[in-house]
Amino acid sequence: MGFKVGIVGAGGMTRYHVPGFRSAGVEVVGLADPVPEARERTVKLHGIPAAYASLDDLLAAHKDVDIISILTPNKFHAPLAIQALRAGKHVFCEKPPALDAASTEQMAAEAKKAGKRLQFNFNNRARPESFAMMEYIRSGEVGRINSAQAVWCRRSGVPGFGGWFTDKSVSGGGPVIDLLHMLDLALHFLGYPEPEWVLAQTFRDFIDNRDFRGPWGIPDVPGGKIDVEAACHGFIRFRTGQVCFVRSSWAEMSERETVSVTFQGTKAGGVVERLFGVDGIDETSVDRCQLFTVEHGRHVNRNVIVPRDDAMGRLRSVQNFVRSLEGTEEPLNTPDQAVKLMKVVDALFASSASGEPVRVAR
Repeated sequence: MGFKVGIVGAGGMTRYHVPGFRSAGVEVVGLADPVPEARERTVKLHGIPAAYASLDDLLAAHKDVDIISILTPNKFHAPLAIQALRAGKHVFCEKPPALDAASTEQMAAEAKKAGKRLQFNFNNRARPESFAMMEYIRSGEVGRINSAQAVWCRRSGVPGFGGWFTDKSVSGGGPVIDLLHMLDLALHFLGYPEPEWVLAQTFRDFIDNRDFRGPWGIPDVPGGKIDVEAACHGFIRFRTGQVCFVRSSWAEMSERETVSVTFQGTKAGGVVERLFGVDGIDETSVDRCQLFTVEHGRHVNRNVIVPRDDAMGRLRSVQNFVRSLEGTEEPLNTPDQAVKLMKVVDALFASSASGEPVRVAR
C-alpha cells in the first residue's frame, strides 16, 4: 500500500510538491490553508480532492495520512512540523527549517521522539550537477576540501515591500535566511562539519528602495514591516579547520545575479553555478559544473556534463524523501544538519549585531 500525503500551504511551491509526490507514487489526499480563495484555487489547479482550513481539520479527516508536507511562511514551519510529528506523521518541510536554531532543535527532538522522518527541501542538493559533484568528492578525487565560497547575490531582488518576506518576526530574516541554499550546498560539499565561529556584517542599504524590487510580482503591503537585511557578507571557521565565505543579497550593487558554490580541495577544486540571463529571471537549465585539477603537468578545467533539470531539483528532492521512507535511498539531508545550518544563520546575525566574531556552541 502506498503513502498518502497532506499538504499545508497553498503557495507557489505546490507546483513542485504535488507533482513531486505523485511522481513518487504518493497519493495527495488534501490541502490545508487558512485563506479560502488560495486553497480553492490551488486544489482546482492541481486536482487535489479536498481542501481544509487548518492542519487540525486535515488530520481529523485523514487519520491514515502518512506524510505532512509544509510550504507556509517560515514562522509556521516549526509549530506545524511539531504538530504533525506528534500526530505520528513523517514531515517534509520547505526551507528554512525554522526561524532559528532553537526551534530547529525542537523539531529534531520531536522527530527523534516520534521515530518519524523529518526532511527539508534543500532542492539544490538534488540538482544533477550536485549529485555529480558529490560522486567526485566521495570517490576521493577532490581530496580534503579546505575552503568553500557560497554566493547567492541579487542586484534587484527584494520580494515585495511590507509583506511577510520583509517582516523578520515571520520570515526570520532577509536574504541570509531566504537564500541559504548555497550555504547549505557548500556545507554539504564540506561534509557538514561543526561550525566553530562566525564573523559577519549585514547591510540594510536599498531594502526599502523600490528600484530594487524583484521581478516576481509579489504585491507590497502598505504599512507592513521592513526590518530585515538587504545583504550579508560572512566568514565561517569549522572545528575541522575548514572555512567558508558566504555572501547573500536581495539588493546590492553587483554586476548581475550570481548563484554558486566554489570549493578548493587538496587534489581538485570545483564549482557549481547557476547562470542567469536577466537579473532575477531563471535560466534554470543553464549551469556550470566544473572540476579544476592538474593532469600530466597541465592545469585543466574539466566540464562535468549533466542532464537538464528545469525543476531545479525540486521534484527530485521530494522523490528522495519518499525513497528514503521506502529505504531505497539515503536521505539527502538530516535534522542534525539543519540544526548546524541554523546555528550558522543565528551566528551571522549575532556577529553583525555585536561587531565581533561569535563562537558557535556545540
